[in-house]
Amino acid sequence: MNKPPVLRRLAAILAADVVGYSRLLERDEAGTLAAMTQRRKAVLDPLISAHQGRVVKVMGDGVLVEFASAVNAVACAVDLQQKMVIADEGAGGDRRIQLRIGINLGDVVVEDDDIYGDGVVIAVRLQALSEPGGICISAGVHEQVEKKLPLAFVDLGVQTLKNIERPVRAYRIDSVPAATSNGAAARHAKPSIAVLPFTNMSGDPEQQYFSDGITEDIITELSRYRSLLVIARNSSFQFRGPSIDMRAVRQRLGVRFIIEGSVRRAGNRVRITAQLIDAEVESHLWAERYDRDMQDIFAVQDEVARTIATTLEGRVAASGAEQVRRKPTKDWKAYDYVLRGRECDARYDHHGGEPLFARAAELDPGYAEAHARRAVALVVIYWMERRPELLREAEVCAREALSLDENDAKSQEAMAYVFCHQRKFELSGVHFDRAIALNPNDVVVAMDRANFLSRTGRAEEALQALEAAMRREPFPHTWFWEVRFTALFQLKRYGEAIAAIGNMAVFHPLHHAYLASALAHAGRLDEARDEVAKILAGRPGATLAYVAAAEPYSDPALLEHLLAGLRKAGLR
Repeated sequence: MNKPPVLRRLAAILAADVVGYSRLLERDEAGTLAAMTQRRKAVLDPLISAHQGRVVKVMGDGVLVEFASAVNAVACAVDLQQKMVIADEGAGGDRRIQLRIGINLGDVVVEDDDIYGDGVVIAVRLQALSEPGGICISAGVHEQVEKKLPLAFVDLGVQTLKNIERPVRAYRIDSVPAATSNGAAARHAKPSIAVLPFTNMSGDPEQQYFSDGITEDIITELSRYRSLLVIARNSSFQFRGPSIDMRAVRQRLGVRFIIEGSVRRAGNRVRITAQLIDAEVESHLWAERYDRDMQDIFAVQDEVARTIATTLEGRVAASGAEQVRRKPTKDWKAYDYVLRGRECDARYDHHGGEPLFARAAELDPGYAEAHARRAVALVVIYWMERRPELLREAEVCAREALSLDENDAKSQEAMAYVFCHQRKFELSGVHFDRAIALNPNDVVVAMDRANFLSRTGRAEEALQALEAAMRREPFPHTWFWEVRFTALFQLKRYGEAIAAIGNMAVFHPLHHAYLASALAHAGRLDEARDEVAKILAGRPGATLAYVAAAEPYSDPALLEHLLAGLRKAGLR
């Protein structure tokens, strides 16, 4: 008897699951089940119906939905995440019901009311890649919706998915409200400002680092004004180009005011133009052009920051700015080396940045920022290479930076970083607190302090600090995901931790060590052993002792938690 032909069709598959479902049930089973039922009736089912989807099946903490259109699937997912954020308003951080969503466009096998095949499996694997409150889509979906929906996307690169033979390119949708924002809308109590990357008008692409450095320094100067909420560099630098849609910037970054400008450098002369825009009403509040010698560059940056704050008087208490001022170099060549070094830091290239900071300090021994940034670079290289002389040199640099400018957040951060890796945790905490007090808008300092909190048994506090930082950094740096992973790992929220570290752009053997431990604790031993192999490939002969020596923790139990997972994964 002939078998009936297999029925196939092309479909957009949405897979969603609840983050930390078991943890929610453990804390309040009846309340969680009631909330889940209410969310499905009030949020999920109406949205799926409105976007012409079909619920294929509900799987405890997850749901599988089929759409005939990728556009409908993505639009539904975005609406769903936004409605979930609104529904969570007023809920405590440990009671929020957050979703991860994955969407794939592919061929499915139809059997009765169910669907099967790689198209479904890929959607489920993409869901696992998503951050809490986020949406991850395949390249096929991205191609269908990129020009049809007003959304922003981040290319996550080619991913190797479990039980899927071919690699899959994945994208993250970036305009969904972050789940870490506690449901806060994109409005802030303080006037919010984004400084877009100034256009390099020098005619030489190699000078891009210079205009980017000027922009970053204006961000730093504005960050000193406590009455402002200043979006961090990594997020505002997502908007680069000659024809930026200010409404899109306002929507995606959640800001009222936008600064844009240009830099033209010719020999020892520089021309900087800057303008302040009220994005809500699309009007220019202020514009200025500066033609100066390179030696006057810091005065220009300071003047731009003060003028902007004064222009917003009535909305901004300019007098609330910290009266401290960094002590800039008078040697513009030293400044140029620092800008090059900072560009290396942004790429996680500390080996490339350290000698540039060293050269800047050599040209101007009184340049506090050069010493501070070199100290941090040396600590990171020490962490990767375990050469004690690097940590000793880092301490010398950090102390020099503090002696030159103890009211500079970067100098305080450098000293805190050194003390943390020296296991002098009390002293490290003092300097991190001082750095935050000096510049509460500095996202990098906030992330480094959150890392310190995780290593001293305060992982919940670390997550709260990261949530606050995310309001100023909607497009987080790779370092954010490492710090978030560490906090989630210490809280034994392994699934969330594994998803977080998957967002990192750069991996070191010690990152593979953490991932191996988390996978082992989660019972995914085959994957954990694969990560151990990556540790040994990058660091032949690595042992548990190597990991223990590299990772500073105030409580031995925190370190043992890491090592226990590695033992399960096969590292000895």
